[in-house]
Amino acid sequence: MKDLARIIATVFGVGHLRPAPGTWGSLAALPIAWGLHVAGGFALFVMGAAAIFILGVWATAEMTDGSDEHDPSEIVIDEVAGQLVALMPLSSAAGRLGIDMTVLWPGWIAAFVLFRLFDIWKPGPVGWADRRRDPLGVMLDDMIAGALAAVGVLALAFLAHRVLLA
Repeated sequence: MKDLARIIATVFGVGHLRPAPGTWGSLAALPIAWGLHVAGGFALFVMGAAAIFILGVWATAEMTDGSDEHDPSEIVIDEVAGQLVALMPLSSAAGRLGIDMTVLWPGWIAAFVLFRLFDIWKPGPVGWADRRRDPLGVMLDDMIAGALAAVGVLALAFLAHRVLLA
């Protein structure tokens, strides 16, 4: 089971890429997001993010069991889960509008940049979750960073479409 946990936690080895494995993990989430949306729309997108979160908690627990390090840098499944949360407004909008999700490319960039910013900066509740120093905290801080990024994406979309283009 340790090998399976390692494959999941490192997202098939992406977590071993240097420099900045967290950024590589966030990048790995992009084709996963697109694939989930194309395969099943917003519903599958949300279910996929939830499944990745649950698998991530398990894989992180397996990989850190007996270790002093609660969040090794090669564990990037948390970045994948958080990046998916940041991209949820795009999947939702594309589904509602009946358009290809890639058409919303400015939102992809915003979601990526905002997620990385909140994941690195760890403001407020993101830092609280990170300080848990357990597998749930490893995953939860990225989910919260993703939620903050998703709110940022929505705010930027509102600004772009309702204010600047009005």
